[in-house]
Amino acid sequence: MKLPHQKGMVIWLMGLSGAGKSTISNLFEEQLNESGFFSMQLDGDEMRKGLNYNLGFSMDDRAENIRRAAETAKIIASNGVIVTCSFITPLNAHREMAKNILGDMYFEVFIDCPIDVCEQRDVKGLYEQAHNNTLKNFTGVSSAFERPTDPDLILYTANSTVQQCCNELYNAVKNRITDHA
Repeated sequence: MKLPHQKGMVIWLMGLSGAGKSTISNLFEEQLNESGFFSMQLDGDEMRKGLNYNLGFSMDDRAENIRRAAETAKIIASNGVIVTCSFITPLNAHREMAKNILGDMYFEVFIDCPIDVCEQRDVKGLYEQAHNNTLKNFTGVSSAFERPTDPDLILYTANSTVQQCCNELYNAVKNRITDHA
């Protein structure tokens, strides 16, 4: 079944922990629904509780986490659903893998936020644990995060409200998600 008036696509939000990926994804989904679009979210934390429960945070496990998420998103988007994925996606190789799996459905959004702002927003205390060496392989502290080389959109969350970011994202994808046929 194809959903009327919309095209499936995958909007891949990536960036450091605390940058605002999940917050933007939640508000963006509300905005899509209010505009008459059907969408779903795939969140890294939630995926690790279920489908990816057996994966750790080594680079190999991170790559497999992204591969499984991209394959899942592809199945959903192929049915006309707009899928918003919120995953740190630390390496350009991980992003390239997701892009290769998803093809033309892939829309990459870098949630750009300085690490000091991410640390201030850290309600779970993960950055503190990483700095104290009680949390290993934490992206941006003890594990690499490569800035993306060519994202479709960059959202600067340190200087913009969540609503401003959602509006910018919506304006960037609205023509791609609307089926004019």
